[in-house]
Amino acid sequence: MSDEDLMSQFQAGTVEAFNILVERYSDRLMQYLYRFLGDMKRCEDLLQETFLRVHRNRHSYRRIAKFSTWLYTIAGNLARSEYRKRKRRRMQSIQSVNRDNEEYEMEIPDESFSPDKHAESTIQDHYIQEAMNEIPPAFREVVVLRDIQQLAYDEIAEITGLPMGTVKSRINRGRTKLQALLKDVYPFESQS
Repeated sequence: MSDEDLMSQFQAGTVEAFNILVERYSDRLMQYLYRFLGDMKRCEDLLQETFLRVHRNRHSYRRIAKFSTWLYTIAGNLARSEYRKRKRRRMQSIQSVNRDNEEYEMEIPDESFSPDKHAESTIQDHYIQEAMNEIPPAFREVVVLRDIQQLAYDEIAEITGLPMGTVKSRINRGRTKLQALLKDVYPFESQS
């Protein structure tokens, strides 16, 4: 049964159809969110929030769009919001007073990334994820959608709201940046 048929059944009240969609997409969405954010615990929360929004907004889905496109749009919006929040958190500091009543700035540590969280992954995944974290989010998102989630260019354009040329350009630039970051770990054959 297609995703769109399952969604129609869910809209009509068949909860089992929703459960099938969750089962069908959980692993893929988790990979997408993880490659975007690099924090497994936060990704689990965003995955749950994505499906909660699908459940809550099921009647706003229209069959003219592929279900996967609608789902990835929800997850991508949540991931981009989380990324922006993290960025703001890293830049914030708080004022504190020491024992001599002198004010000083105390940096808030960013504990969202820890190498220990990657210990479960293979060494290869670890290096790839580190490289993914190094490339700008605009490139990271489209590379993950294309190369990891294997979505079509037109789907990526629809999910991100970008023109097709921009999508292709960002994928190319993102791949080039990844290749440069991974060149010492994975020697690529030089192109003549």
